[in-house]
Amino acid sequence: MPLAPATDSFRVSDAAARRLREILDEQPASPAGEPALRVSVEAGGCNGFQYKFALDGESQPDDIVIPAGTVRVVVDPASMDLLTGAELHFDDSLMGAHFTVRNPNAASSCGCGTSFSVE
Repeated sequence: MPLAPATDSFRVSDAAARRLREILDEQPASPAGEPALRVSVEAGGCNGFQYKFALDGESQPDDIVIPAGTVRVVVDPASMDLLTGAELHFDDSLMGAHFTVRNPNAASSCGCGTSFSVE
C-alpha cells in the first residue's frame, strides 16, 4: 500500500473524516473490507474540470492512500496533480450538505463547487 502523501499534499478535514465515518457506518459489512472514499478529477463540468466522489472497495496499485482518522481517502496520481495543496471538506450549511474541495490551485469554480478551472 502506498505511503500517505507529504503534509503539503491533499488533506482531509476533520468534518470530512467524521461524515465519511458516518456514511461508512451505514454501509453493510463486506468481506472485502471497508471501502475508501475515492476523490478524482475528471475533464468536464462548466469550468473544465470536475470533482468526483465515490465509495470504492478496490484500491489500485498506484493510488495514493490518505488516512483520515478511522477512514481512508484514495486519489489516483493524475488527480493528485490537480489536488496538491487542497483539502477535502464536508460543508453542512443552509445551502445543503456535501463534500467539497478547497483547492488553492483553482483559478475559478462554479457556484455548486464541483467544477473548477486552472490557469
